[in-house]
Amino acid sequence: MKKLYVILGPTGVGKTEKTLSIARRLGVPVINADSRQIFREIPIGTAAPTPEQQREVKHFFVGNHSLEDYYSAAQYEADVLELLNEQFLTSDTALMSGGSMMYIDAVCKGIDDIPTVDDDTRNLMKQRLAEEGIEVLLEELKRLDPEHYAIVDHHNPRRIVHALEICHMTGKTYTSFRTGTVKKRPFEIIKIGLNRPREEMYERINQRVLVMMEQGLEAEARSVYAKRHLNSLNTVGFKEMFKYFDGDIDLQEAIRQIQSNSRRYMRKQITWFQHDDTIKWYHPDDEIIL
Repeated sequence: MKKLYVILGPTGVGKTEKTLSIARRLGVPVINADSRQIFREIPIGTAAPTPEQQREVKHFFVGNHSLEDYYSAAQYEADVLELLNEQFLTSDTALMSGGSMMYIDAVCKGIDDIPTVDDDTRNLMKQRLAEEGIEVLLEELKRLDPEHYAIVDHHNPRRIVHALEICHMTGKTYTSFRTGTVKKRPFEIIKIGLNRPREEMYERINQRVLVMMEQGLEAEARSVYAKRHLNSLNTVGFKEMFKYFDGDIDLQEAIRQIQSNSRRYMRKQITWFQHDDTIKWYHPDDEIIL
């Protein structure tokens, strides 16, 4: 049976270096599973593979979309499965790597068949978010789909808006489309998790933020500041820099918040991954037997 190796782990653990090493061993390209590295305008803030690394090993789904593009986990699932069908014609193995939990689950387990939102509904809800604010939309979701309201992240506009889009477009609740059925794949999935001791992770993340600043994160954030309303920029590294540009905090506080929020996101990733007992865990310095 064909095999898909999945290298996963929290932000800052060292996935890129380990993935490159494994890609060379297997002689295959890398299928990126990072939901922010797909945006070509923000390679520094997303710690995307460098041009040199991409020349060394071919990467898919890196810098292939613009910040304005709408792209969902469902689209990612379809695109990756199509790519895997092509790769498995000439190779018995494929390699995916990233830390975006929804993207990884979309490929490995499949996601619910939720209807694609039409442009009119999407544009209307985008306008309403801008004019009415998230609190109004959150109250509307509470009324239309109280079950999803109870579990959705109340600080995540994208998920709130998407649930309302489905409610308005279909006349049904978003919850009614969420079955949680795991789809069977025609290939074996081997998950390799990378992790380090917590204090080691904290130090790596703190240092990585400083390196990003040296590489030009501030200039990169300024180049997309006019688009700060986009959900694609509602992410660690940019939210804090935008607060600095708005004069709400100084630069040192922005850096401190990026470090703190990156550590928080790392903990969230680990919690998510720990629910998956199919993952075999390694320290990035360990030799991985494939």
